[in-house]
Parts: sequence; structure tokens; C-alpha cells
Amino acid sequence: MQPFRTLTSVVTPLDRANVDTDQIIPKQFLKRIERTGYGEFLFFDWRQDPNFEINQPRYKGSQILVTAKNFGCGSSREHAAWALADFGFRCVIAPTFADIFHSNAGKNGILLITLPEEQVQLLLDRAAKTEGYKLTVSLEDETIRDEQGFETKFSMDPFRRYCLLEGLDDIGLTLRHAAAIDQFEQKHNKEFWYAPKA
Repeated sequence: MQPFRTLTSVVTPLDRANVDTDQIIPKQFLKRIERTGYGEFLFFDWRQDPNFEINQPRYKGSQILVTAKNFGCGSSREHAAWALADFGFRCVIAPTFADIFHSNAGKNGILLITLPEEQVQLLLDRAAKTEGYKLTVSLEDETIRDEQGFETKFSMDPFRRYCLLEGLDDIGLTLRHAAAIDQFEQKHNKEFWYAPKA
């Protein structure tokens, strides 16, 4: 998993509340077992509309998504986080997130930031009205700022922050203890093979 320190990117606005995981990645695309290849199906139904935000050239390459409350609600499918990450989003800003989606996103290297609704609406408006509108997100300083004078602090769970800063998913966290695991296995194997047989 790629460490997250500081990110400056064009912002994609998605001014919709209660975006559920079936809208993020529809169920017909859940047949794959890999984590990759889902990005092309992100928001598949909505992308049939040429005017949908992600289809607009001005947001191409955006890594920051700003959206309305209760993002990621619905079923617990981790594929929603996989689709967002595979498409290129590294940060999502919203007033609230669904709990299971929040956990899945963090484990897949996506920084979720919760801000008050009035601040989120300001960012949504600026991203919609200003061509090339960018935010700089620093996880190290826990700050967000733009080039128009907006700046705010955010906070998050210290353990999830540590994992994102270090680029550690669940497997990466386990592998940090590889030496201790190897030592345990060697000791266990030795005791097993040399134990008296009944």
C-alpha cells in the first residue's frame, strides 16, 4: 500500500447524499477476486450520463473526491473501496461516512476526512465553479487548504493515521512481526518433531 503523506490534486465534486456501495460499484461487477480492475466500473450507472462529474475532462486525473453526507452506505462490500482506489481516488471528504465503508477504505489506502457540512458545501461549490480547483491535504499536519484562503484542520483515529502514513494494510502490519513469527514457528516445529511419542 502506498504511504499517504501530502496530496495536492484537482477536486471532483459529487454533491449527492447517501451514495451507497451499489452505486459506487454495481453488483454485476463483483465476480472478480482481484482487487484491481474495478475502476472502469466506478459509478457505472451514473457514468452513462455524459454530464456526470467524473465524465467531465476538467476532473480527469483527480485524486480527491468531495461528496455529501453518509457516503458509502448500504452493503458492506469492500469492492467499493477497491473501485475508488483503482480509479485513482486517494482521499474522500464528506460530512459523514458509513462505518463499514470507513473501515474498508482505510485498509485500502484511502484517506477519509470528515468535515462539517458547511465546509464540505463550500468545497463542493468551489470545485463545481472553479476550473482546476485544487486542494492540498496533509495527513502529517492534518490540514486541508486551497489557493483561495481556505484552510482547516481535521482529526482521525491515530492507528488508522499511522497505517496510512506508513502504507500498511493488514498484511503489512502482520509482516512487521515477521521475525517474531519465524522464531515462533521454528520453536514450535522443533518442539513438535522432538516431542516424545505416546
